[in-house]
Amino acid sequence: MWLQVAMFVTCLALGTQGQDRATLLRTNNRDGRCQYTFTVDSPLEASCPAPAGGPKLSALESRLALLEAQVSRLVAGQAGAGAASAGLQEAYSQAMREKVQLQRDKDRLDRLTQDLQRRLEELRQENERLQARPCPPHLPPTAPLRDSNQRPSSDSAWPLGSPGFQELKAEVTELPASQLSQESGESSTGCGELVSVGEPVSHRKADNIAGKYGVWMQDPEPVAPYGSTMIWRIDTVGTDVRQLFGYEDMDQLARGFPTKVLLLPEPMESTGAALYRGSLYYQRRRSRTMMRYDLATESVAARRDLTHAGFHGQYPYSWGGYTDIDFAVDEQGLWVIYSSSKAKGAIIVSQLDPNNLEVKRSWETNIRKGAVANAFMICGRLYTVASYSSPSTTINHSYDTATGKSKAIAVPFQNRYRYNSMVDYNPAHRKLYAWDNFHMVTYSVRLAN
Repeated sequence: MWLQVAMFVTCLALGTQGQDRATLLRTNNRDGRCQYTFTVDSPLEASCPAPAGGPKLSALESRLALLEAQVSRLVAGQAGAGAASAGLQEAYSQAMREKVQLQRDKDRLDRLTQDLQRRLEELRQENERLQARPCPPHLPPTAPLRDSNQRPSSDSAWPLGSPGFQELKAEVTELPASQLSQESGESSTGCGELVSVGEPVSHRKADNIAGKYGVWMQDPEPVAPYGSTMIWRIDTVGTDVRQLFGYEDMDQLARGFPTKVLLLPEPMESTGAALYRGSLYYQRRRSRTMMRYDLATESVAARRDLTHAGFHGQYPYSWGGYTDIDFAVDEQGLWVIYSSSKAKGAIIVSQLDPNNLEVKRSWETNIRKGAVANAFMICGRLYTVASYSSPSTTINHSYDTATGKSKAIAVPFQNRYRYNSMVDYNPAHRKLYAWDNFHMVTYSVRLAN
């Protein structure tokens, strides 16, 4: 305080001597306190040395330092927020991926559960059937087993330990098929007119939309390396149908686990394929070319154009699906069902040589192909199905190639799932195989004497 007063007095004195004026400044310092500053011009110095930049520059530098620190904090905060946002986005993406995978696992488990429930139901029905069977009579052991080292399985519901069962088993094995057909009222030769068709039995449902239409079959005359229980299936929805799935038996088909997958060298058209003597017969896509694919060598064994035959929607069955050319197999061999412009849409039946696909003989019927839903052959007779979607329809026409005559019939037939895109006959099992709206089904048939 005393120093400030002294400076004041000195400045006044100098101002009086040099006739200069003194200046009094009143301002707040950085701490907000009031400060008085007296300024007097020097009578001797035009300028006086001072720290570089002076107090204003120092204050400016301080403020700039504060601003830089604030900017650094803001930039660091934004970078942290960006990193946090990226972390949240990655966590969200991972959660969504896990959700999709969990949904897939759930769908797979649901399918497995349905398969298990279906299998349990089949086992329950089989158990009821076995329980309903009468016990075999106790017979004296008059004949030994064919193989003395063979031991009966413990899985059977019969009393396996009894000699009577062993004898009965031998008798059943020796029973000729002709005797069974005579007892059931069917022809002893295996052929006759179609009398009735049983209710459909479902064996599997396709997993996806590619299986809405399809074809499945068993070879009535199998050739090594595949046996008589082997089942083949093709899903026919798509523009490049090539995959042929093989299953060891019906149980494997029901489980959905193929043991063989073959890739056809050329794509197939629609649901008209057939299996016969170790070969798959099918129509090549968008053509009238017939293909014979050998399952053993996995290669094309023969091909031939079906002269004048309509194809790719010219003369299909009533349900469509490019079903212009339809192969069939019966007791008399390999057939093809089609039409042409010359026949004006009427069904033509031709018998084929299974080796080179040469047409051996043809019959033109008076049945309009577009007016029926499907067709198949039994014992040289053509049969047609009236509707593909009606739950209760009929097999409405037959044509006998032996006499060249057709007639109207009315054998009841069921489309349980209301979209039957394939019906074929298997002479070895005496069943119709059909593909009804994702479902692979069979029908038992009965023929007259």
